[in-house]
Amino acid sequence: MKKCLFYLSVIALALFVSVAPASAKTYVVGTSAGFPPFEYIQDGKIVGFDVDLMKAIAESQGFEVKFQDISFDSLIPGLNAGTIDIVAAGMTITEERAKVVDFTEPYYSANQALLVKEGSGNTLTVLFGNHNIAVQTGTTGDLWVEENLEKTGILTGKVTRFDTFVLAIQDLINGNVDGVVLDTPVAKRYAAEKPVVMVAEIITGEQYGLAVAKGNKELLEKLNKGLEEVKASGKMDELLKKYF
Repeated sequence: MKKCLFYLSVIALALFVSVAPASAKTYVVGTSAGFPPFEYIQDGKIVGFDVDLMKAIAESQGFEVKFQDISFDSLIPGLNAGTIDIVAAGMTITEERAKVVDFTEPYYSANQALLVKEGSGNTLTVLFGNHNIAVQTGTTGDLWVEENLEKTGILTGKVTRFDTFVLAIQDLINGNVDGVVLDTPVAKRYAAEKPVVMVAEIITGEQYGLAVAKGNKELLEKLNKGLEEVKASGKMDELLKKYF
């Protein structure tokens, strides 16, 4: 009888193990948390639109996420080196980037903008002649300044490139540069919180996408499906209303 009960217990345990749900896979999401309202630090934690969006996609698709804050120009190298799995950092989809990573369908549209110090009297004219401009390294704002101002000779002053917009904005406030070129929604957030003013919008027609390593079709499919479900459920509208 005891032997029979032992065998029954073993069978029951085996059945329990076989039907127990497997642990959800965890993906490391790389971001650059100086880009409010998309990603920024609040009370020591990475928060923002992209963070909440990734959490919503993860919940929809049954996986977990953890976030890693690194410099923007290290995101794609980190993705290709395998130290991160996903980039969620307000990253613009470009032909050059699409050669080395795979992007999801777009989830946000934006332009570039110019910030100047409040009370400085500076205008759009700081993009011409002997003025000093700041950008974040590796961003489309950086590329726009290089292609349209530096290479053409329109801007003859110095362009300072920072790892984060936090440092660029602080340099502007300190009076070390005359303007900062950055994405419009981020410029608006800084203008609402810091002594800086948005004086121009530069129409570039950019679209943001999430990025994965080139050829990772399985993860790309999960993210695209998650984006579709987040939009269909109304969660995307909820996040847009919360952050913009």
